Amino acid sequence: MKINYHKKRFKAVTNSEHGEVDPQTIFHYSQEGDVLWAVYQGSSIKLGTITGLVKNDGTLEFAYQHVNTEGDIRSGKCISTPEILEDGRIQLREAWQWNDGGEKGESVLEEIG
Repeated sequence: MKINYHKKRFKAVTNSEHGEVDPQTIFHYSQEGDVLWAVYQGSSIKLGTITGLVKNDGTLEFAYQHVNTEGDIRSGKCISTPEILEDGRIQLREAWQWNDGGEKGESVLEEIG
C-alpha cells in the first residue's frame, strides 16, 4: 500500500497503559521519499519528534523521543501499520516499546483534517 504521509495530521484514539499520548496529542507528519519525520505535542507531551522510514508495504518504522510535562526525556521505537478507513482517512496501528525499561504497548492513531 503506497501512502504519502506528507502534511498529514494524526491523533491517538487508543493507547496502552504505559503510553503517554492521548487524543489531545497531535502529530504533524512530513515525508520526503521514504524518509518520515513528525513533530507532536499536547496533553502530557511538551514536545516530541519522530524519525523513520516508510517501507514498501506502507508500514512505518521509526524512533520517537519526547519531553513530557514531568520533565522526563523518553524515547522508544515503533512499527506502525496503516489501514484506510471507509471515509478515506488513514488509521495507524502501532506496536511500540520504550527504550528505558522496555515496556511495550499498542496504540491507534487516526488522521484528522
